[in-house]
Amino acid sequence: MPVRFIGRPHHDGSALYVSDQRPGVGSRVTLWLRAPLAAGITGVHVRAVHDGEPRYAEASPDPSRRGAGGYGGTDVWWRAEITAVNPVTPYRFLLLTPGGQSWLTAEGIAAHDVTDAGDFRLVCHRPPPPWMRDAIVYQIFPDRFERSRPLEERASELPGWALPRDWDRDPVIPSGPGTSRQFYGGDLDGIVRRLDHVRSLGADTVYLTPIFPGRSNHRYNASTFEHVDPLLGGDEALHRLSGALHERGMRLIGDITPNHCGDTHEWFTAAVSDVNAPEREMFYFDPDTGDYESWWGFKSLPKLNWGSELVRTRVPAVLKRWLGPLDGWRVDVANMTGRLAADDHNHEAAALLRAVLGPEDAFIAEHNHDASPDLDRDTWHGTMNYGGFTRPVWAWLRGPELDLERFMGVPGGVPERDGTATLATFRTFASRMSWRTLVHSWQLLDSHDSPRIRTVTGSRERHLLALGLQATLPGTPMVFAGSEYGLTGVNGEHSRTPMPWNRPADQDLATLAAYRELLGLRRAEPALRHGGLRWLHADADCLVFARETYEETIVVCVRRAPGAPLRLGARASGLHGAEDGDVLPGDGPSLRMWRLTR
Repeated sequence: MPVRFIGRPHHDGSALYVSDQRPGVGSRVTLWLRAPLAAGITGVHVRAVHDGEPRYAEASPDPSRRGAGGYGGTDVWWRAEITAVNPVTPYRFLLLTPGGQSWLTAEGIAAHDVTDAGDFRLVCHRPPPPWMRDAIVYQIFPDRFERSRPLEERASELPGWALPRDWDRDPVIPSGPGTSRQFYGGDLDGIVRRLDHVRSLGADTVYLTPIFPGRSNHRYNASTFEHVDPLLGGDEALHRLSGALHERGMRLIGDITPNHCGDTHEWFTAAVSDVNAPEREMFYFDPDTGDYESWWGFKSLPKLNWGSELVRTRVPAVLKRWLGPLDGWRVDVANMTGRLAADDHNHEAAALLRAVLGPEDAFIAEHNHDASPDLDRDTWHGTMNYGGFTRPVWAWLRGPELDLERFMGVPGGVPERDGTATLATFRTFASRMSWRTLVHSWQLLDSHDSPRIRTVTGSRERHLLALGLQATLPGTPMVFAGSEYGLTGVNGEHSRTPMPWNRPADQDLATLAAYRELLGLRRAEPALRHGGLRWLHADADCLVFARETYEETIVVCVRRAPGAPLRLGARASGLHGAEDGDVLPGDGPSLRMWRLTR
């Protein structure tokens, strides 16, 4: 059944509804609740939790907003002040009507009592860098992006583990022996050559997968954190890349593995060679067998023990060492870091890592399911939002012929879900984190660890609908290099296709143009970067929402299939600048946007 949100009270954590986006403990913060007159609300109270105990503040209509600033007279804006008593202060609204009471939380309206899990949140921990809320991130897997010189000229440099591959003629082996040994020869100086391409997409932040030496093309099995892999050009090449980005006003994010290192890392070789070595405590060794714990049983990735003082000293020092050329870090398997059986040092580890970062450094956690228990702390600024964005987008826009064994680890492939189920997923995950964390989390359609979005959707048409959602919903868009050309891949390894700079047949130029247009629109429109989010309609094949600031509203309609035209209902929805007779066409698949100025 279709879901109509028009005529419902609304609040979110954006500047339109919350006066202070960076509150400190003890700050007084003004909140607004927007309620159509037709909702019949006679009273509003804000319930905020202080030191574990709920407190209530009565709200009153704000005459400065009703009928002012272009908001029209169809809505009542209820205003209340609360104090951010704790580092995280949960709050919700109690709505009184002649028909009874209901609660409004970040998950929606409920006419029954609900737990605090879906409450809105004021977060007073150290805020993310201001630049992050405007960022568009471009992910690069260095071996597959660009070479500064042909592989033939580097034959004498290649280590024994490397399996040389021709950039344009040898397809990536998707699975089986040799996948991690495939070596195409991309390097950091090669990336510098293509920065104009990256910037043409609207991206201003480059995220690199690991750059430290390791016996693999992915380098997640680092042999040291002391220097950049010479195969990528070494430390000097990192400084050249960083300098080229910073000259363009762009930033560079690194990738770190605090959960593990490689089995050839100097810490681990010291621990293995001498049972009395100080480094022995940095890992989990069985005292009887001498065996050790590793990530998912892969012995090339020994797991670090965050109960060790050496780990707590050395790993944060690695992050600090590379700040300057790097503007922050993405943290690999952040969800598993510090966790093993009865040990759970995850939040301590994250706090220790965060403590060495400066106020302008980004800190993003990899997490492919529910990250909410680890968020809204003085740690990660946000997460890679696979669970709350990638998976629901895939389930709604998957191609009819898609045949994958697993859905990002979940058996049974990618399910087919309609728009109402997709929206329910969006809202459930978003309600479990603060607005601040949501907008600083990376919204990705694919990555080096997943199938490509073009493979999932099966067509350019649906791929671009997914891109439209990425460009217009709250959160930081993260583009995996090559998706702008429509590259395909059935799994993470297969998706690491070398960029098709010299393969015109692999360049979908219509898709490239759409990336430039839609991400350029996001960069140009403040409402798409800073605006609130108000859902207006959802049915099986159509999602409609508004991104709103005080100055303007952008209405977005995404259809995956044709359907009946939708009447906008401007008066009931409070969309100033629209008319009650305005209709959203039913043609599809389509992505349409309207700008309504106040």
